[in-house]
Amino acid sequence: MTITESAVSTAGISLRGLTKSFGAVHAVDGVDLVVAPGETVALLGPNGAGKSTTIDMILGLNKPDSGDVRVFGMTPEQAVQRGAIGAMLQTGELIRDLTVRELLAMMASLYPNPARVDDVVDVTGIADIVERRTNKLSGGQTQRVRAAIALISNPDLLVLDEPTVAMDVEGRHLFWNSVRRIAASGKTILFATHYLEEADTYADRIVLMARGRIVADGPATEIKATVGLRTIRATLPGVDTDSLLMLDGVKTAERRGEAIVLHCSDSDAAIRALLPAYPAASDIEIAGAGLEQAFLMLTGDRDGAEVTTEELS
Repeated sequence: MTITESAVSTAGISLRGLTKSFGAVHAVDGVDLVVAPGETVALLGPNGAGKSTTIDMILGLNKPDSGDVRVFGMTPEQAVQRGAIGAMLQTGELIRDLTVRELLAMMASLYPNPARVDDVVDVTGIADIVERRTNKLSGGQTQRVRAAIALISNPDLLVLDEPTVAMDVEGRHLFWNSVRRIAASGKTILFATHYLEEADTYADRIVLMARGRIVADGPATEIKATVGLRTIRATLPGVDTDSLLMLDGVKTAERRGEAIVLHCSDSDAAIRALLPAYPAASDIEIAGAGLEQAFLMLTGDRDGAEVTTEELS
């Protein structure tokens, strides 16, 4: 993709020809990316895909070997100095023995035009813990306070690197409710996650990386459509999978108790063949490929080996 000068000047994030190597490892290998102001973008990829290295270069924590990074038309260093970037990285701890309000007020004093502490408390949903000391917070509460710290500079761009790792289900739900409110205020948000359902649910757009390059970029529905597979599920006892494999458009067939699952290259042809051959089929569902299927297919190694599901967690 060619990025024009006008696109750079109006972009929230602009990466052009970005490369970064560590010895013989090409962590980032020619990345071009534009994120518009106000977009919420998920950065996905297996371990070692280059996500964190890309984020580090956006934040100015790492210099690219070649290429250019701009954040709202500024270098990362300029953007950080102006408080235009707020970041919540994988590592870091809260200062102990302060209340949450005291910590936020202290952090706000470091920036030229900070957000109001009460506004940040409201948008991150931490009013119930704002007078609690930081060393008395649960893991999920700590993550929401870290998000509040990232917002206290009143940034235009919020960067979240694996923000919900080790959170329980309730904590993740509360955290993403906070992010929804932040996005609604007009902030540009870039987040990296291994939880694919988070990207599917909360991102306007998904950028999928593998081996240091972008292999897919678009809405979740568009990325899932690239797989070209659909799944038919139905209740159909007593039919062996070998017979089902003979149906037009069926690539694989599984039996799960009295139910069957057909993975189809052409679901229209498959359903037209299934119903006349097996009129007893009931509770029929047809669904498109999930984001996990698209992830596995698009990030598979060049020799055809696929990323394992263990690498997604």
